[in-house]
Amino acid sequence: MNISYNGQALRLSQPQSLLEVIEAQGAKAPFAVALNGQFVPRSTLAEQRLQEGDSIELLSPIQGG
Repeated sequence: MNISYNGQALRLSQPQSLLEVIEAQGAKAPFAVALNGQFVPRSTLAEQRLQEGDSIELLSPIQGG
């Protein structure tokens, strides 16, 4: 299965949940997630199954001033 993660092509050997992919990519909380341009609440990440062609965008806050 082919998906996009933060603009990079990613191939999965089997369907996975959104949370599994995020954790496998080394993401550390806090972060916000969009799947195909739609915000996904953190409470539903483990339930959300990925499909061919899905696009994941993960945004982490940055400090600055």
